[in-house]
Amino acid sequence: MKLVINGIECSFEDGEYILNIARRNDIFIPAICYLSGCSPTLACRMCMVEADGKKVYSCNTKAKDGMVVESNLENLWQERNEIMQAYCINHPLQCGVCDKSGECELQNFTHKARVNVQNQWIQDTHKPHKKWGFINYDPSLCIVCERCITICKDNIGESALKTTSRGGVAPDASFKESMGKDALAIWTKFQKSLITPSAGDVLDCSFCGECTSVCPTGALIGANFQYTSNAWELKRIPASNPHSSDCELMYYDIKQSAINDNNPKIYRVSNDFSFATLNKAARYGFDTQNITLKDEKAFKNLINLIENKEIQSIKFNSFITNEEALILQNLKQKFNLKLVNDEALAYQKFLTCFCDNAGFIYNGTSKDIIKSDFIIVAGTLLRYDAPTLSYKVNNALVMSKGAGIYFHPLEDSGVAKYSKNFLSCIHRVGDEENILYFILQKFSSYESIKEKLNEFYEEVDKEIEEDIKEEIEEEVSKQNENCEEIKEMVKKTITKKVKKTIKVKNSIFAKALNLDENKLDDLLLKKSNFTLIIGSDFYFSKNALKLAKLAALVQSTTPFKVFLNPTHTNTLGVSLICDLDESTQGKILGYNEKGDFSFSYEEGANLASSSLNQQEGSFVNYDKRLVPTNAALEFKGYFLNDLANALGFDEKYTIDYTKRLPTNKGFLPINFDDLSNFYDNGGVNHRGYILNLKNFEKEAKFEFEMPNLENKEDNTDEILLYSANPSYQFGRFSNRASSINETIFLGLSESLANDLGLKNKDLVKLIVKNHSLTLSVRIDKDLKNGAYLPYFDDKIDTLSFFDERFTKAKIIGVNNE
Repeated sequence: MKLVINGIECSFEDGEYILNIARRNDIFIPAICYLSGCSPTLACRMCMVEADGKKVYSCNTKAKDGMVVESNLENLWQERNEIMQAYCINHPLQCGVCDKSGECELQNFTHKARVNVQNQWIQDTHKPHKKWGFINYDPSLCIVCERCITICKDNIGESALKTTSRGGVAPDASFKESMGKDALAIWTKFQKSLITPSAGDVLDCSFCGECTSVCPTGALIGANFQYTSNAWELKRIPASNPHSSDCELMYYDIKQSAINDNNPKIYRVSNDFSFATLNKAARYGFDTQNITLKDEKAFKNLINLIENKEIQSIKFNSFITNEEALILQNLKQKFNLKLVNDEALAYQKFLTCFCDNAGFIYNGTSKDIIKSDFIIVAGTLLRYDAPTLSYKVNNALVMSKGAGIYFHPLEDSGVAKYSKNFLSCIHRVGDEENILYFILQKFSSYESIKEKLNEFYEEVDKEIEEDIKEEIEEEVSKQNENCEEIKEMVKKTITKKVKKTIKVKNSIFAKALNLDENKLDDLLLKKSNFTLIIGSDFYFSKNALKLAKLAALVQSTTPFKVFLNPTHTNTLGVSLICDLDESTQGKILGYNEKGDFSFSYEEGANLASSSLNQQEGSFVNYDKRLVPTNAALEFKGYFLNDLANALGFDEKYTIDYTKRLPTNKGFLPINFDDLSNFYDNGGVNHRGYILNLKNFEKEAKFEFEMPNLENKEDNTDEILLYSANPSYQFGRFSNRASSINETIFLGLSESLANDLGLKNKDLVKLIVKNHSLTLSVRIDKDLKNGAYLPYFDDKIDTLSFFDERFTKAKIIGVNNE
């Protein structure tokens, strides 16, 4: 279908809004309140256009085939001029010191609409500033565009903000004669409302900071950035989120540290909020740099240790670039070293088994998730493990009117708030395979899988038959005679057997998962776009390979696209580039890890390494896309590439390895400097490149393993403990940042804390197998059961407490010992 906007013919799909079509075709239509991918609110009305001669608002008017649209008519700009006049009434004239000045949309549209007079006036009201933790609110600068409310509801899923009464004077009735209808409506609403937290005086949210990013004025601003710099002084360095596997586009905004210090400093992180959403760590966890200088003695010592074969292993993590991963792989091959990264190895094994059984890599993307109308999430405490991914799930539920199921042993009330059609299914630890069997049972079109499941049902039938025989024999022994009543009872029990068998066949996995199938069937009506999101609970499971095979069958034989969320920033890149080993041998070089020799950005390292905000390079994000990142700050120490060159390799810069990434794993021979990193006006992704997925095509094994419905009841008095970080921490790297740095704690659900008689900041002793740890309690109001132990503290290796992501633990109050 096609329409014409300002004389330009544009193609579109059914259901698209005029404004989005215009943006995709680089046609400017002014809009303040509308956010791409969110609900239109008509709060500003600046997007008015004439469509087939009738005035409409392009943000909420769907295009029609053959429609003719005009947006630059003089009468439309006259009305926009009046609207901008209304927004400027009583707006403080403090542009010289306002944090938003230079990137303020109120400034931009006031100039664009050629506002040079103020024809209206009204008595102002007192509006005190508010401090909400990471975010400050200046209501005198607020134009009540409601972007902050919209982004928090439609994207983030927290609905932490709302409008409240301003208590302002209403515009005089006489203005109806002198003002346009739209301008008066905007002004009247503006006089009535301000923004306030939904939960009272305290902003109760995850502080992702998206509300500050979308705010068109300086009303909502990051507390640490306020009054530190003018926006026009900042230089934007395009980069990728270094903390999580979305690797989303972001910008380090830098300038000199002070008048007497020309060294650059990061003042904030910003983003293209229309298409790129950041989590808290990405927005506030930016000062992770290492300022240590070169230590020539330590550097030479490291070279000797490797050349003399004293170091036989390298232990590292996935908070590194692809180029660093390739350097480590080269060192492994040249010096016959062991490469150890437990987290990436778990993902690598799962991914390899998945690809072997499906004949292809996982086919789901974040774009598929947003477009899905039915989503299943399994194996991840979603908002904690992958907050940016959780935003996309919420967006799909809201904007695509989606539904789905969230499977996890821990109940998260934050996820439950997304939608009444997103069922939270709390299952037992170890029931992960039943999730996949349930999906296969309900959705698979593959006959051999149905045959295998029928074999399983026959086994279940035998068990039921034995149970019924026992019932009959027991009853006969009670009656002590062969009478008509017994015969009648036998008929009834046979009927009972048939009914019970049918019931078992239809609900055996749903029952094991505590899933209401009747409600699910209602949610599935008219659904056509399905996505299954799988997280690291599956990768670290003792049954990981079985789970990988089943997940592959879900992709191959059901309507679901499968999305395997990588555990950390570059887990996928590392798993593709490096040949990883199970264990270390000899002395260990810890690269950003502890070892016999530590080459790391962490405190106490033998030799300092660079942080990710000091490096050029690339990551592979969860969409299987290579994305570039740039250095915001200088590093004056030794890079990993310096070590490689000292050991016989010869690349001037680390990014010279970008074009040498293995093509057999889908990488392309492209120079780093030729990689783009932006979204266009229509939201099309121009960041790096998608891996060549043809390299992952192979003959599928289609292996199917039978279910195992053994009794997993656990009657111990130990509590369920999960290895997870809060939503703003992703490991020791994020905890380096000053804004989110903290000491480790034990996260407890409120119910568990009450059962144990504990409150916030109480000291407890945590006992897990042969480990014990004394730490403070933090009650997590969003969790409804269980507890979690973070792993972001570089002083304590809590990951060693776990074989899988769940374990059993005892909690003893220090005062109760």
